[in-house]
Amino acid sequence: MKEFDLTGKVAVVTGAGQGIGEGIAKSMARAGAAVVVAARSEDRIERVCRDITGSGGQALAVPTDVTDRQALISLAAAAVDTFGGIHTWVNNAGGSPIRSALNELSDEDWHACVELNLTAVWKASVVAFDYMKDGGSIIQISSPAGDRAVPGSGHYGAAKAAVNSLTKTLSLEFAPHITVNGISPGYIPTEVMMTALQTDEEALAEMAEARIPLKRLGTPTDIGSAAVYLASEAGSWVTGQTLIVAGGI
Repeated sequence: MKEFDLTGKVAVVTGAGQGIGEGIAKSMARAGAAVVVAARSEDRIERVCRDITGSGGQALAVPTDVTDRQALISLAAAAVDTFGGIHTWVNNAGGSPIRSALNELSDEDWHACVELNLTAVWKASVVAFDYMKDGGSIIQISSPAGDRAVPGSGHYGAAKAAVNSLTKTLSLEFAPHITVNGISPGYIPTEVMMTALQTDEEALAEMAEARIPLKRLGTPTDIGSAAVYLASEAGSWVTGQTLIVAGGI
């Protein structure tokens, strides 16, 4: 369907060296977009790029620390220099390996979590806005932790709740030419999630059978498909929303 076709578009995806970010990058490429794959690990993003180009797509790997504004500007400039513009920017980089009650959390761990999961999203969104000369779509990857109590991960939940608020405000400030939306993924057995929850895929699968109405864990492609929708003409009348993709929970 042409409404979902991203041919001729350019998508920047941060945190794209593995897991959900990799799934989003590959989904964007399958939909026809040229994809700029960004993360700190050069080896991982080079592998993702090889997968995309090996399947006939276009991809560029740009090692990036998303907490560094100048690195984000360099990422945007590389996308424009290589592919001619930016039409979609996905802020996927994030996460926190720290498990701690809030009264025991160090100042350093709090600030590091907020810097990566909130401040970097603000910085990147502003950079993306500056480079989206013809309009486009900004997509923030949020978390259900932003909508509920999360003992042991309150710092991460607070940052994601703030991202949800940021999404709403940016959607008004960047309108009418740029849409800003979020995706809140459910349980997906990525390395980052299993580290954060201190569990494994087998335990998560058992939980899915018991708690998730659709009786399965999610996949990075589930999130990638939602991102393609929000980036495409099909999603062009949607802004300021955080879409929950979680199997019914």
